[in-house]
Order: sequence, then C-alpha cells, then structure tokens
Amino acid sequence: MNAFTFKRRLDGGNTPRLQPWSMDSEYGVLKDVLIGPMDHYSWQTGNAMSRRSMRLGRQFDIAVAKQQYQQMLDIYRQCGVNTHLLKPDEQLPYQLYARDSSVMTPWGPVVTQMFSPWRRGEWAEIIKFYQGMDIPLYDIITAGSFEGGDFMVLEPGVILCGYTGERTSEAGLKQMQAWIEAEGWEFKSYQFDPYFLHLDVKVAMLSEKLAAVCTQAVEDELLDWFKDRGIEIIDISYRSVLELGVNVVALGNDRVLIPAQSTELIEKSKAHGLEVFAPDMSMFTSGGGGVHCMCQPLSREDA
Repeated sequence: MNAFTFKRRLDGGNTPRLQPWSMDSEYGVLKDVLIGPMDHYSWQTGNAMSRRSMRLGRQFDIAVAKQQYQQMLDIYRQCGVNTHLLKPDEQLPYQLYARDSSVMTPWGPVVTQMFSPWRRGEWAEIIKFYQGMDIPLYDIITAGSFEGGDFMVLEPGVILCGYTGERTSEAGLKQMQAWIEAEGWEFKSYQFDPYFLHLDVKVAMLSEKLAAVCTQAVEDELLDWFKDRGIEIIDISYRSVLELGVNVVALGNDRVLIPAQSTELIEKSKAHGLEVFAPDMSMFTSGGGGVHCMCQPLSREDA
C-alpha cells in the first residue's frame, strides 16, 4: 500500500485529474460505485420523508429490505458496474446512504461533514475505505456541514450544489466553491428549503443535456439556468417527489436506474428513449433515501 494522501488538492488550482478514480459528469458510463451497507439500517425520525411514512402507517421490514438491496446490487453488476461496499458500523443506521459521506470530483474524492448527530461518525469508515483502495483524497470539508446529496458534477466544467443551511451549510458550500472555482470550473449554488433534505430529491441528470426536475419545487432562477445551458427538463410532479421519484442514478449510455415506484419518471424516461432498470426500493425510499442516496460513483467514463 502506498502512503495515503489526505490532500492532493493544489491551493492555487490546476490539480491534475485523478485516474481512474474521477468523473466529469453525472451521466458518463458508470464503472465503479461505492454502496453503503444496510446491516444496521432502520428508519430514523430525523427527516420529513421517514416521518411521513410513519404517519401513514408504513412498516419497515428488514427481510424485504434485504431482498430489495440485493436486487439493486444485481442490476449494477448486470450493467457492468464494479460494486464496492462500505464496512458496516453498528452505531450508524444511515451509513447505507453512501452518497453523503463523500463526493467524487474530477480530481478525486472529498470527505464531507455530516449534519445529523447519528451520522457524524460516518467519516471514519469512509476514510478507511479510500485508504484501503489507495485512492488519495482531493480534500476534506472542515468549514461546516456538507452532504453529498447536494453535490452534482452536472456536466463537464460545471458543478451544481444545493444548500439549505442545515445538511449543507453556507460555510461548507463556500469552502467547496472556492476549491472548484480555483480549478477553473463553474460552481452554481442553489439555496432551498430544508424540508427537501438534499437537492437530489428534486433534481437528477438522466443523460447528456437531459434532467428530471420537479419544477413545482424549485425556483424559476434554477429552471432558467438549466435552460440557458441547453438542458432539457422532464418535469416530475410534486407528489412523485414525496416518494423520492427523482432520486435516480444515470448508468451511462442512456441507461438509468429508477425505483419501480417512480412510475411517472419511468414512463417519461422511456418516452425519451432511455433504457430503464426499475427495482422495488420501497423499504428505502419510505425511510427518506433512494438509489441515488445509496451510491457514490467512484469512476465514470468521461462525458
């Protein structure tokens, strides 16, 4: 094992790309993905969506959850994606949502800072994972909270990052923004209400210049920004957002992983010529996180 690097980021920018562990878009062909473990997963009351499920009388079934989780892993492997699993920690019930504890950039991974008390320990296992894989870190967020569900390598040269002041704070966002802009990339920040947890509840890139967005849940300013970039929007209803209907994973080559319950997006994606893989993920979406929340891309082919 080589000496592990906690910061390969160059302070003045011009940090070299990290190959093969990097990505320049949300839709390039997915080659390697990190998935959180579900060994100790259970619904928590710290987000509005899990509280809604409990209010509606839904019940968490661990046996069903295990079957759904395995089906998701099988689809990744069927699509030629190398899957890597985090080592479980019994103290971390939401460690499953590996999207949040780190983010992959074109220059390597950034370890983030979790907002919720029951998630703050997730940094330890994520650093051990990168160390064990000899993947040097681009850097570590230290200025405030920052969670990966708000961070999108939207397309080559562009980062889109949401913040609510909670799960991603303004201080954490500005620290990341300074790093990205020093590399010469555009960094678009977008503030929204904490009810929606993360930006990936409302926005997802499906393929090149094609995004799924709940237009009822975002401001015109963001829609105009997408339009100015020539990105076509598939509009998804607010009701679908309540069931994590926009929380999906682009697999590349016009393929997309969408939970079976997201019937609206499945139909509209197929109408746009996309190939859809649709596992039942109800035990997870009811707990406040979908397939996008559960994965951290480690390597994508350049777009």
